Amino acid sequence: MTAGKNAIVTGSTSGIGLGIADGLAAAGMNVVLNGFGDAGEIEATRQRLAETHGVTTLYSGADMTKPAEIEALAQMAREELGSVDVIVNNAGIQHVEAIEDFPAEKWDAIIAINLSSAFHLTRATIGDMKARGWGRIINVASAHGLVASPYKSAYVAAKHGVIGLTKTVALEAAESGVTVNAICPGYVKTPLVEKQIPDTARARGITEEEVVRDVLLAAQPTKRFVDVDELAGLAVFLCSDAAASITGTALPVDGGWVAQ
Repeated sequence: MTAGKNAIVTGSTSGIGLGIADGLAAAGMNVVLNGFGDAGEIEATRQRLAETHGVTTLYSGADMTKPAEIEALAQMAREELGSVDVIVNNAGIQHVEAIEDFPAEKWDAIIAINLSSAFHLTRATIGDMKARGWGRIINVASAHGLVASPYKSAYVAAKHGVIGLTKTVALEAAESGVTVNAICPGYVKTPLVEKQIPDTARARGITEEEVVRDVLLAAQPTKRFVDVDELAGLAVFLCSDAAASITGTALPVDGGWVAQ
């Protein structure tokens, strides 16, 4: 059922988003990549996915803080591919700091990219999905959408908001053939997490090695980082017919973090 479908994956030039885009392409979907980075590296990634999986792979540099660019991304995908069947709202940024020192502009940017962009892309695509009677919306939330950690006020607030958005849209779309779910990863060793390590060390006054051992992986009973391929596999499953009755859920992939 996934072969020939068309997907947009935001924040997919690296990390979790790229892993999910690769997984969807391997399942036969045409994919629109989105994100920032070196233009040559992005083009090489786009070509690799297309050639490896035999699908159409496009790229949009749409800024996820700008609703007009998000709307243009959806329109480009419709025009180039014919439809948008799957969206993966993955774009995200992070900032780690005590709330009294948390820059207001960082709060605004995190809410815009991590939460509001999911609203705007969903709004721009779900109507067509409902009209066709099939669609998949996958929001990449976080274990921090279910539990909190200190020094991450904006990120935790945004990811809790993503789960609320997921539940609401799932209920609105429940009879339409469109499912809406949130994947909630624990710590995955992506560029975003690697950047958090020195920031968290500074905020807590500890070494980077102590951050990994005593802050990050201390939360995960498995004591290992989640693998990107595990998240991609879940995303592909959620797009399958076997997942047609799974909607409105927040699915932890966190090594047992939120079970504690």
